[in-house]
This record gives sequence, structure tokens and C-alpha cells, in this order.
Amino acid sequence: MLRKTLILTLLLALLAACAPQATPTTASIPTDIPAADIPEAPTEIPATEVSSMTYVDDAGRTITLEGTPQRIVSLAPSNTEILFAVGAGLQVIGRDEFSDYPAEAASIESIGGSFGEYNVEAILALEPDLVLAAEINPPELVKQLEDLGVTVYYLGNPATLEEMYENLETVANLTGHDASGLVASLEARVAAVDGKIAPLSSRISVFYEVDATDPTKPWTYGPGTFGDLLISRAGGYNIGGIVSDPYPQLSLEQIVAADPSIIILGDSMWGVTPESVLQRPGWESIEAVKNGNVFPIDDNLISRPGPRLVDGLEQLAKLLRPDLFK
Repeated sequence: MLRKTLILTLLLALLAACAPQATPTTASIPTDIPAADIPEAPTEIPATEVSSMTYVDDAGRTITLEGTPQRIVSLAPSNTEILFAVGAGLQVIGRDEFSDYPAEAASIESIGGSFGEYNVEAILALEPDLVLAAEINPPELVKQLEDLGVTVYYLGNPATLEEMYENLETVANLTGHDASGLVASLEARVAAVDGKIAPLSSRISVFYEVDATDPTKPWTYGPGTFGDLLISRAGGYNIGGIVSDPYPQLSLEQIVAADPSIIILGDSMWGVTPESVLQRPGWESIEAVKNGNVFPIDDNLISRPGPRLVDGLEQLAKLLRPDLFK
């Protein structure tokens, strides 16, 4: 039950994205592909002090900060990752239960969030000068905190990687930091992937598994999600795009008919392994299973709308097109 609830929470956190689709093809992919190195959290830089500033957040609300915030509560894992990435980690004094990256986040006091239940009293006790909310947070929570006199900035989900860069710059500006170097680095890494993938005339068919609690009808990423966007940008064709639902369940019959060349296990974080997929009744006829092209991945790199989406793109590209990333 816990796993199912966490999956549903994850699905609520996933952001919309528009990505082109292409015609599926097949290919054989070697199985000994190393995972991309995940960069360490940046060295903390003291925040630049500013005077009172007024902003309009992504909910259209006018927010006034009386100086640079030094006591920040993050209500979402993506926000926590963004805060640390722009150098504001030392200003974070509270975080939601699921914020587990970078490692330093574990030492920050949790204000709940499991099963969608946030501890408002704990948030108030921390006396934050800024609470950073995200689309995963219910509007009722934002309003409750606002009515209690807490300054809340609502950071909307980006629809593209380029909009994700804008979110980094927004949070950097709010917290007295400069994200220009970080953004330039991320842009260069994405451009390196684009430079190899864009000239290709064919696509690798991919099934991305989000949750296979029921292996005869697993959840996947559909159109309008970052999973779909990143698969496409990495040179793949997402078979989850055959339906209009952004987070559909595909039947085994649909998966067999699509016959993906590669299966990516986003649910490996729940203990699902390539070996277990090979043992599923009815899956043995799928090309990816027959050729052993079933790979685990850290789904947090795909589902959290923060800077590690670029890590997710790089890992997907290496899995789909290893010959181009030797």
C-alpha cells in the first residue's frame, strides 16, 4: 500500500512537457553500459544581501521579500534540489519528507509530506522567511500558510528543459545567488546530447516502466510528461505515447504489440530488476526481453523538475545510443 501511495504521489509531481514523436525502430543495445556520474552538490556560496524586493510567482501572486531570505522551507524534492544547486543549501532550514538529494538534505528538519500530509505547525515553528512551494503541493496548503502570515513563493512546473533553466534563475534570484554558470553548464551538456541525436533519422522504440505492481498492466509515461520528452530527446520513441493519458497503464497486449527494443525500469527504486522482468509470463516475446535490453534507471532523474533532468537525459541517451557515447 505504501509503495502504491508513493507512486501516486510521484505521478502527481510529474510535470507537463511537449516533445516531438517519431517513427519507432529497433536496435540491439549492449547490456554493460555504465551509469552516468551524478555531479556532487555545488560548494555553498554566501547569499548576496538585497533590500526589499517584490516578485510575481507562477500562480500570479505578488510576493514581497524583506531582504534576502535566510530561513527557507522547501515543500518539494525538486525545489530542494534546485536550492542546493544554485548555492542556497545553507539557507534551507526545513524540507519535505521525500527530499533526499543531495545527501546534505537528510540533516535538514522534515516538515512532513508523506501521504500528502504536511505539518503546518512544524513549518511555523521554524519561523521561515520564505516557503518554496511547487505544483505537487495542494493549493489549500499554500493558502493556509499564506493566511497564517507565511511568505510562500509558488514555483510552477516547467514544460521544457529551457523552462527548467528559468526556474533555476528564479530561485537563484530569490535567494541571493547567481545561477548563470550552472545554467550555462547544463545548456552545454544538453547541446552535446542534441548534437549527437539530432542528425539521426531513426528512433529506438522504448517502454518506460513507472510501476508494475500489476505486471499485466504497468504504469508508464504518456505524452506531455518529462519522461516522454527526455526519451524523445535521447533518440527514442516512447510507446506510452500511443494513448492520450499522460500517465497511462498499458496492457501486456499493448506492450507486446508495440514490441519495444528497450525497456527502462524507473521502478527499479522499488526493487524491480531486469532479471524479474525476464521471468514475467507473456513478456518473453518482446524484443527487449529476448535481447536482454532491460535497464534500471533512477526515476528521480526523470520525474523531478530540477537540474538533474540533464543527468536523466544523458543516461537515457547512453542507454539508447551507446555507440554515440563511448
